[in-house]
Amino acid sequence: MIITIDGIKCECERGEYLLQVARRNGIFIPTLCTHEGLGSLGACRLCIVEVVDGGRSRVVTSCLFPVEHEIEVFTGSDIIKEERSVILALLAHLAPGAEIIKHMAAYGGADIPRLADKEDGDTCILCGRCATACELVGSGAIAKINRGTAKAIGTPYDKESPECIGCAGCAHVCPTGSIPFTETETFVEIWGRTFEIKRCDCCGRPISTDEMIANAKLKEAAGAMFAESADGDTTDVAVLCDVCRKQAVAEKIRAGTNIK
Repeated sequence: MIITIDGIKCECERGEYLLQVARRNGIFIPTLCTHEGLGSLGACRLCIVEVVDGGRSRVVTSCLFPVEHEIEVFTGSDIIKEERSVILALLAHLAPGAEIIKHMAAYGGADIPRLADKEDGDTCILCGRCATACELVGSGAIAKINRGTAKAIGTPYDKESPECIGCAGCAHVCPTGSIPFTETETFVEIWGRTFEIKRCDCCGRPISTDEMIANAKLKEAAGAMFAESADGDTTDVAVLCDVCRKQAVAEKIRAGTNIK
């Protein structure tokens, strides 16, 4: 199927999201909440585009709009520029300390002078990327809390969460850098907790936290991190980095086939 985006003919599959089609064809559509590993959240609304279908025009959120038949799409029409400017102003009001929003506003020609002079302040746009990432790793340590203007991302009751495993995945996927954390070769500090980094039992290379290792075991993903014992058990065996694990597997294969 062929659709037209900003005058460019683009091939796509039926049901494919419009933002994916645009990206695959090198067409830029701004977004803050969409992440390749997390899917489309439709939270920031910056990826709006104008779709002309059968002579009728409407504004849609491209990350959530499945293409079902031939359409014409405009990513920077006058109506899109106007509405995107309003969205950027609202996001700047929500997160006045987020530099990326100011840069996007300047790039898109949005006028947010009253808000741009607030250098300090919240940087969270409540996109939900962090909570989604936390849920995907099987932790569920953070989520959207409170209601109305007090809505925020955090741990239950703003207390240290025993569910947090110290992976810092939430901070790494945050588009505005609103989750403070410290990560070194020896520890990770995030959400009010400090996690010690476990090292490879063979070479000493830093791997992950004990909580991450325990979480991997629970998800039956230990094969990516643990050296299996002869019967396949991973309870009390060495914790290895990827390099040493591959070497251990190779040695097992050589031993089993008498390769020298």
